[in-house]
Amino acid sequence: MSPNRLINEKSPYLRAHASNPVDWYPWCDEAFEKAKRENKPIFLSIGYSSCHWCHVMEKESFEDQEIAEILNRHFIPIKVDREERPDIDSIYMKVCYLFQNRGGWPLTIFMMPDKKPFFADTYIPKEDFYGKIGLKKLLLRVIELWENNKDKIKEASLGITEALKNMINRKSDKKELLEDMIHKAYEELSSIFDEKYKGFGKSPKFPLPLNMLFLHRYFYRYKNQKALDMSLQTLRRMRMGGIYDQIGFGFHRYSTDREWILPHFEKMLYDNALLMIAYTEAYQLSKDDFYRTVTEEIVTYLLRDMYSPEEAFYSAEDADSEGKEGEFYLWKYDEIKNILNEEEFEILRKVYPVSEEGNFYEESTGKKNGKNILYLSNPLEDIAKDLNTEQKEIFEKIENIRIKLFQKRTKRVRPLRDEKILTDWNALAIIAFLKAGTVFENTKYIEVAEKSLKFILSNMFDNSGRLLHRYSEKEASIYAYLEDYAYLIWALMEAYFTTFKGEYLLKSIELTDYTLKHFWDKENGGFYHTPDYAEVIIERIKEIYDGVTPSGNSIMAFNLVRLARLIGEREYEKLANKILQFFSNSIEQFPSSHVFSIISLDLLVNGSIELIAVPFNSIDEEIEFLRNIQKIFIPSLIPLLKDTLTEKFYDKIKDLKTVNGKSTYYLCKNFMCQPPINEREKLIDSILSI
Repeated sequence: MSPNRLINEKSPYLRAHASNPVDWYPWCDEAFEKAKRENKPIFLSIGYSSCHWCHVMEKESFEDQEIAEILNRHFIPIKVDREERPDIDSIYMKVCYLFQNRGGWPLTIFMMPDKKPFFADTYIPKEDFYGKIGLKKLLLRVIELWENNKDKIKEASLGITEALKNMINRKSDKKELLEDMIHKAYEELSSIFDEKYKGFGKSPKFPLPLNMLFLHRYFYRYKNQKALDMSLQTLRRMRMGGIYDQIGFGFHRYSTDREWILPHFEKMLYDNALLMIAYTEAYQLSKDDFYRTVTEEIVTYLLRDMYSPEEAFYSAEDADSEGKEGEFYLWKYDEIKNILNEEEFEILRKVYPVSEEGNFYEESTGKKNGKNILYLSNPLEDIAKDLNTEQKEIFEKIENIRIKLFQKRTKRVRPLRDEKILTDWNALAIIAFLKAGTVFENTKYIEVAEKSLKFILSNMFDNSGRLLHRYSEKEASIYAYLEDYAYLIWALMEAYFTTFKGEYLLKSIELTDYTLKHFWDKENGGFYHTPDYAEVIIERIKEIYDGVTPSGNSIMAFNLVRLARLIGEREYEKLANKILQFFSNSIEQFPSSHVFSIISLDLLVNGSIELIAVPFNSIDEEIEFLRNIQKIFIPSLIPLLKDTLTEKFYDKIKDLKTVNGKSTYYLCKNFMCQPPINEREKLIDSILSI
């Protein structure tokens, strides 16, 4: 059987379906024109390469000849990679919530040839299962309706489209958010904090590093120790769990259970990048080397397994290998016993609760499968005490065991790696490496970040200067989304704060103005998800909800506030406030689901600390000093170095001079500035006291 059209796509997820008997189309005009010409409904399936249940649905249904014949004869089947086309995914996921009051992947949509949906669901088994209609029966039911009562389907599609438009086309709430919203966000997180197993909620449990970033800032502002403890305890517990790859490092997608033990095994770049930031900040606040070690382990994983020859980062690793979820990561009892010597095996049993019957439950059956997921039964410090052994000695022995198991694991069939390079996710990785490089004084991390940033700036713009979203097989394409611009602007600003190379700051301003021109809703405020020159799928939408990654609007509010304070452009700050006003009702209803908007609100309400350094002699020495200040956790600090480049776009610093023949520092907060400071120790004391 010859492959279908997906064989020519760049997406690994789409190409993985090229051998299906289903006659898939990618999202393209040809598919919709054929649907209109042949008067057929469209079957849209949206997923991504590391999605376990996407693989299950493919194996059950899309590799099935009977299902394929029904789809090919009566539908136009379209396959979409949600990571390539988040615009398509976002709007049809809203449709799924309207139908099912839930969402997830794979996302299954039935729609008219004009892209208007009339039914939505997530994973659908081939045959009826526990009261859920099977795909075969559903397809036959849709065919019957299409042939005998198409007006009813059309009426349903118009109704759901109207409901969707009403949801999307909201007017600005125009309500000023106040400081109490910051406290409300904290109280909500506190109320759902799992005191026993840490994290938020019951199960499934996601890492949610954005919550940690908010809690760190809440502690910084209000000295609330519980806020910090919630974060530190959760970060520590996650590292102990099966959600963390104890042998090869890096975090899996999420835990299916409350205790962080049983993960879905895919590994995502964005999770690990954001968690790197969270663990780096945890070290800044606690000075506990545990958090530094975890950060360095994530770095090891990313540079070993996710770093491309182009010096940028790949997207994800699959949950499945050899047709089974987690096969690469699970261990049989006897297998471990044969790898280790007797002493090592006895230590491993005390550290990791493995057994002959296994401790891993398959999600589909709820039964143990004779294999073990490795997770720490107790903190290594406690295990060392129980064994009456020095911590250093037990750590060394565990590391030797880990290396032996890692070497054995390298001989297994690896999960598929999705090697597309995405602008937004790489920007998060750049930020993570910059922050870790600064805090841990590791120039290699900073070099990695700058090389990745150089790749984005050199390869991810078209000839018209438009940013692109995806790079694969030496080709960049797909117009960038709001998150691409927002995260990249954030990364450029962090690159400036780390290196004080003015070109990074200039580029961040340039991209901010471009984003305002092509994404901003001039009538109501807020940023659209797509630019004004991109394809419109039913409607242009705006997002503010912070899920596993922050929304583009919340990051743009953050960027605009910091840029306003950095270069004195008050208009940027007004726009940031307008974003929060536009979405104020959503934020007010569930502030803990909009934590990055709350982080932006904190800067608006509680202010930032602006520091302008005017060097007397060596700029390199000044950069080193400014970088050293940032080893301290001061999230409201916004530093600027006076040099020939920054003078060109910020007139006010031209008049700032050195005093007393020394480097001089101008420190301001809430538009009130202190007298010039020469002594660096006095400067740091002043920063910490205001």
